[in-house]
Amino acid sequence: MSKSNLPSLSLLGNQLSLLAIVGILSYAFVDQIYFGELPCPLCLMQRIGFVLMGFAIVLNLRFGAHSSHYGWAIFSGLVGMMISLRQIFLHIAPGDPGYGSPFLGLHFYTWAFVGALGLIGGQAILLMLPNGEVRSRSWFSNFLVVIFILLVFANLISTLAECGLGPCADNPVNYDGWTLLRFRFGF
Repeated sequence: MSKSNLPSLSLLGNQLSLLAIVGILSYAFVDQIYFGELPCPLCLMQRIGFVLMGFAIVLNLRFGAHSSHYGWAIFSGLVGMMISLRQIFLHIAPGDPGYGSPFLGLHFYTWAFVGALGLIGGQAILLMLPNGEVRSRSWFSNFLVVIFILLVFANLISTLAECGLGPCADNPVNYDGWTLLRFRFGF
């Protein structure tokens, strides 16, 4: 294989970043649907941070690397990280069980902080790399983009089912939005 056929480090880094975001959003969604743990409003906002990071990375993969795309990814990660930190501080008191079940000893909001920190670091490193060809129409890039978009829509629908068009419950126990729609429209 010649050197010209190898993918650039920038392309590989963007693909791995989007793969990480797909993994994070997938596991959070599986935990919500399969294990029945509904996300709190802060958890939903952390997902929004990851979604916005993912859209910035998709822009890199579709239209080529640009500093504004990396800037949006880093900014979105910082916002998600601050929301995670807020939730960590809410549950840092001794004896506080935290919100939701822990995963590998840490709660999801702590993992969201760690994930956002890692993705921000990765995006900063990619920003410093020489601009290789990042625009990609490979089957792997297309697969990642399609899965990411499907996850975004699935999360949007589940959030509407959980919260409806109003504010979400602080400690959700059922899909209030779905119940409201069924009551309002009679289905």
